[in-house]
Amino acid sequence: MNLKRLEVFLEFLIFGIIIGITEDLIAIKVVTNELITWEVVGIVFLIAFPFAVIGEIFVDRIDFVELFRKIFRVR
Repeated sequence: MNLKRLEVFLEFLIFGIIIGITEDLIAIKVVTNELITWEVVGIVFLIAFPFAVIGEIFVDRIDFVELFRKIFRVR
């Protein structure tokens, strides 16, 4: 893996973790009206991190544009 590809992977991973944590905290606050503490943020991080990693690995490996071209190719 070259340096540029690693940099892009880490950028999207960090962005995915931040977005995952944010949406989970919003859901917790709206649904449960629970007080958001650092402990809650830590638990949410532990839950969001693996999903962000798995999502990045799949998104990085699959060429969705080519996949959609194959699926929706009109003959």
